[in-house]
Amino acid sequence: MIGRLRGTLIHKQPPWLVVDVHGVGYELEAPMSTFYDLPQPGSEVSLYTHYAQKEDSVSLYGFLHESERRLFRDVQRVSGIGAKIALAVLSGVSVDEFARLVQAGDVTALTRVPGIGKKTAERMVVELRDRAADLAGAGGAMSTGTIASDPLSEATIALQQLGYKPAEAQKMAKSAAADGDSAEIIIRKALKSALR
Repeated sequence: MIGRLRGTLIHKQPPWLVVDVHGVGYELEAPMSTFYDLPQPGSEVSLYTHYAQKEDSVSLYGFLHESERRLFRDVQRVSGIGAKIALAVLSGVSVDEFARLVQAGDVTALTRVPGIGKKTAERMVVELRDRAADLAGAGGAMSTGTIASDPLSEATIALQQLGYKPAEAQKMAKSAAADGDSAEIIIRKALKSALR
């Protein structure tokens, strides 16, 4: 699997971009949310990627932020939705806005995204409502190639990587955190209280 690429942006023309990594040009498809923030060709860029292999094709998708990649993956878990609609979602609304719409059950607003009809929007609300709160807080948690710098965010991300659901990890980290605590201390305290 290819999880991240860092190299020189050679070409960008929506929805395609090419990143040169040590002489190898990777062609990626990206949502408009990523295109808006890309530097000019010739600049260095770091992208989170999603590798997809089907019977007749291989695709690589690129995202500036981890939260975009996570939403791209989550949306495709909804029955009847593929990469094309997932890219349309990210091109039409921000991660935080999408999370807000799903939490509010705003089917009408979701149907404004190209390719999403009423039934698909209803399925999204039902199937993604539990994850929407997690997505809402993640909008800025990770940025281009760097993990969130504040200890609370770092602890939350680490707890998620240990298998806790994002909302649960955030709650655990917040209740364990005290002023001046490092991420490591917050994680230790959160895990201790979880085992009680």
